Amino acid sequence: MINQSYYSSVKRILLIVLILNVVVALAKMIYGWMTNSLSMVSDGFHSLFDGTSNVIGIIGITLASRPPDKAHPYGHEKFETFASLGIAFLLFITCFEILQSALGRFYNPQTPDITLMSFLVMGITLLINLIVSQYEKNQGMRLGSSILVADSKHTRSDVYVSVAVILGFIAIKMGFSIVDPIIAIIIAILIARMGIEIIKSSSSVLLDSAPLDVETIRKIVVSVPKVKDSHKIRSRGLASHIYVDLHVILESCSSVDEAHEIAHLVEDKLKNSIPGIEDVVVHVDPCEEDNINDIKVKQD
Repeated sequence: MINQSYYSSVKRILLIVLILNVVVALAKMIYGWMTNSLSMVSDGFHSLFDGTSNVIGIIGITLASRPPDKAHPYGHEKFETFASLGIAFLLFITCFEILQSALGRFYNPQTPDITLMSFLVMGITLLINLIVSQYEKNQGMRLGSSILVADSKHTRSDVYVSVAVILGFIAIKMGFSIVDPIIAIIIAILIARMGIEIIKSSSSVLLDSAPLDVETIRKIVVSVPKVKDSHKIRSRGLASHIYVDLHVILESCSSVDEAHEIAHLVEDKLKNSIPGIEDVVVHVDPCEEDNINDIKVKQD
């Protein structure tokens, strides 16, 4: 069953972050352009792409919320992961644009007009970004949303960037105008690093890396009455939508009905013990005593 509450919460958070990112971006870009500060304009573009990534996230989460169909029996949750890759792609585009502008500034040096207002604008936007990124990360961890966690990293990079820009302003005030394009290059490197981190985390989901530890699952399963052991344990999916399948060995041979009931108890125990488990398939191994067949139980 699709958890519409989960998707509604994620979309609401992304919308809030989008509005704040656009406000921050406009403040940096307009004042950076007025004072001829490349590092400030670069930081503004970075914030603007934060907003663009929020839009991608909203689209991705909307597609992911679609219910399972005949062609996609496991649902559309991985659209959320694809949206995370889209955010990484935008980060690399931003990186390229900033590097291009920074290299051009080396050939055509210009001295930015740094004022007290420049420091105030950067300080206020830095504080907003810090609050927004922490809020988004906390909500992403609480909901188990990969798109929110990825986007919080994107927003967090704005904090590092803003600190670098402020330090650059101090250097420029001391007469080192060459620092402006250098800071812009440092910003580009930080942005690229964030993109690589998002690709790594997204790839693990797309390649079906196990989100849960096998031994953790086994300990929960063997705590169910009449279950002797568990093996062939596998898990995959997003942190918020985990699919598990496993085999169990019973302490003694049981009737088909009893084995069926135990399998349901195993499924319920796992779902209640580990948040994010969407579906569990339990295979009851045949008993050597009376050679009962494998029973595959999947709760509707």
